[in-house]
Amino acid sequence: MTTKPVILTVDDDPEVLQAVARDLRREYGDRFRVLRAESGAVALEALQQLKLRNEPVALFLVDQRMPQMSGVEFLEQALQMFPETKKALLTAYADTDAAIRAINTTRIDYYLMKPWDPPEERLYPVLDDLLDDWLSQFRPPFDGIRVIGNRWSPHSHEIKDFLARNQLPYQWLDIELSEEAQDLVKYADCDKLNLPLVLFSDGSSLLKPSPLEVAAKIGLQTQAGKPFYDLAIVGGGPGGLAAAVYGASEGLHTVLIEREAPGGQAGTSSRIENYLGFPVGLSGGDLARRAVTQARRFGVEILNPQEVQGIRIEDPYRIITLADGSEISCHALILALGVSWRRLNVPGMDRLTGAGVYYGAAQTEALACQGEEVYIVGGANSAGQGAMYFSRYAHHVTMLVRGESLASSMSQYLIDQIAETPNITVKVHSQVVEVKGETNLEAIAIQNTQTGETEVVPANSLFIFIGAVPRTEWLDGIVARDDRGFVLTGTDLSQNGHRPKGWTLDREPFLLETNVPGIFAVGDVRHGSIKRVASSVGEGSICVQFIHRYLSNVL
Repeated sequence: MTTKPVILTVDDDPEVLQAVARDLRREYGDRFRVLRAESGAVALEALQQLKLRNEPVALFLVDQRMPQMSGVEFLEQALQMFPETKKALLTAYADTDAAIRAINTTRIDYYLMKPWDPPEERLYPVLDDLLDDWLSQFRPPFDGIRVIGNRWSPHSHEIKDFLARNQLPYQWLDIELSEEAQDLVKYADCDKLNLPLVLFSDGSSLLKPSPLEVAAKIGLQTQAGKPFYDLAIVGGGPGGLAAAVYGASEGLHTVLIEREAPGGQAGTSSRIENYLGFPVGLSGGDLARRAVTQARRFGVEILNPQEVQGIRIEDPYRIITLADGSEISCHALILALGVSWRRLNVPGMDRLTGAGVYYGAAQTEALACQGEEVYIVGGANSAGQGAMYFSRYAHHVTMLVRGESLASSMSQYLIDQIAETPNITVKVHSQVVEVKGETNLEAIAIQNTQTGETEVVPANSLFIFIGAVPRTEWLDGIVARDDRGFVLTGTDLSQNGHRPKGWTLDREPFLLETNVPGIFAVGDVRHGSIKRVASSVGEGSICVQFIHRYLSNVL
């Protein structure tokens, strides 16, 4: 906990208020933050801000005789926000009866007679006992970002997924289930139908923000520090991160631009168990975190979230245009774009994506699936890893596989694990042909691909892993691609034994080089690549050697 617990004193007499605050700070200022308010109304406004900042309040020390709102009346409202806070009334002799009644009605912990001089005898001993008692039960609240939203809101899912994939701790509060969430929305004076509401530790908030707005608020770098770099890398998956580490460690001024979160699609994997050097496996998030730390240690600038929308060639420079209109120039460029999940084109899908239907292992939704039936579409490794992960939370996981078995597309170690997990069922020759629901997923229609029979089953959570496609349309007219959109490199560029059209250098393209000299491609976006994390890391690493050879003839 970075902030001290609060002691709040309330009195409408400025001289008394100043004297109380002075004595409290002198004795407790090293351990507590002392705040003062000149009325109950002002104090309640201050408490709302403390609640929005998630700051704990240890003690209310309140004068009973205040004209607009008595001390007891204030405590009755304040305790709705901070029920565990200790309560003490400052009273005159004439208010003793009211103070005694308040012990029964408001459950005040103590009342103190004015004047309290000397405080060493008449104030501190009483407050010491109250504060010691409070501290014995105190558990520091979550000190970070809080997201208030609805489980079935695609926008809420987008913000949670962005924070989780960027390794940013946050607390999720469901507006439908949490009284605290409902109170916070009221204190923030926002429309609960216009969520999510993102609260920050400084008390500020953003209503229905974009990931870019959240990134700017928390200090993620989205703008380049320089106009020119030796090496620019588009995409922060394993291939891009490996290239960044090797490029920067070998002296190249390097910038990496990532559209969503470092780690790419691999970063969403709940467990990678066949990556060399990690015998018990590691999550995609762990791999991404380690790689980002390593890259930054060598001086790589990572822009995230930021998107590249265009490339132009002005030899010897390759100039990339970002979504915000700014430009970065470089001598060498690596396309490590990765791939995106292929969309399932069935009725109801677009409407319910993010509201019960998710692409990939949306780990942010795992806790919400506690005790439920989860359906997974797909039969490759990513689907198997997702099934194993969700089996830890869901009552039951059903895998829907179009083929006759998992053997043709999944690693044997995962097939064995799934077979040994009692709450996972694999249904072969099965496909989803429709998803149903008004505001969220309520049911799915499953068709047997052999018999054509269809059954409708209730479902709240459907996770889809049906292969991936490149997002390379923005490269049209510049970088050569195959008919599926994957980037052509090296010998794949050859046309009947001839160099690619427009190639002007007196050499063949390097192994990972595209049809544009100085632009390379690595990882899943490259035509003919092996879709494995280790392969992408290897390509990103060796690509830097080709870049050095290219630069030796440019600089």
